[in-house]
Amino acid sequence: RQMAAGPFINVPQRRFSPNHERDRELLMPELIINGPGGRLEARYHHESNADSPIALILHPHPQFGGTMNNQVVYSLYHTFAARGFSVLRFNFRGVGRSQGVWDGGPGELADAASALDWLQLVKPDAKTCWIAGVSFGTWIAMQLLMRRPEVDGFICVAPPSNLYDFSFLAPCPSSGLIVNGDMDRVVPTASVVEMAAKVKVQKGIKISHEVIAGANHFFENKTEELGNIVGTYLDERMVQFELDRERNKERERERERERQRQRELERLEAQSAPSAGSGSGGDDDGDDE
Repeated sequence: RQMAAGPFINVPQRRFSPNHERDRELLMPELIINGPGGRLEARYHHESNADSPIALILHPHPQFGGTMNNQVVYSLYHTFAARGFSVLRFNFRGVGRSQGVWDGGPGELADAASALDWLQLVKPDAKTCWIAGVSFGTWIAMQLLMRRPEVDGFICVAPPSNLYDFSFLAPCPSSGLIVNGDMDRVVPTASVVEMAAKVKVQKGIKISHEVIAGANHFFENKTEELGNIVGTYLDERMVQFELDRERNKERERERERERQRQRELERLEAQSAPSAGSGSGGDDDGDDE
């Protein structure tokens, strides 16, 4: 029986889906993490670099068969992992071996917050933090995004904008990607387009939207195309991230050089200034009468 110990426990993964042979190529230890409603079953891909970026993946609606083993969740998981991310996916309360019962949203949001806490505990020096969701998982992901300013980017796949209220994204604090299929009968493309248009963003924040032709809500036979779109977006964002980080480092180096110059000027001025009590004001040589 698995018990949660320390930040996490590793148990070798022995079963692989025949439809996901790439699982064999990735480190996927099983683990149990402590959640607010009990233990949460999870899978984790770990990168050894201390500053590797991190990503949390949230699965579709638990009451409609959504689990962390959903094929779209797998696709996102592998897409992040292939780019050097440490990635966590988990089952919401009441799903699989996760304890607890369905809570209609608030409890699942608390689960996601605990999972992100765990991921940040394991990777405290991560250079960037991302969150991704599929269907119902996007609604939870975006609520978490609004509560966690450290999240730098997001991926929303098939957001149920016709079923859930996303108006809380006012403004959206991070840039991200929204993807849906034009054959989605659960969430019509028009609804997603309207959602993307209504999302208020801050200056410097951009929301990208991609529609995959022929894809339904479950992206059947379209996960490879989905992975390519998400992967391309991540590649572009990570290149820009590194450029921005280098510019920020250079600005900080320049500020430090300026501070050093200022300190040197102050030192020279202190050396050249007359010492206290010197100059006029010596002994009075006037005649006594």
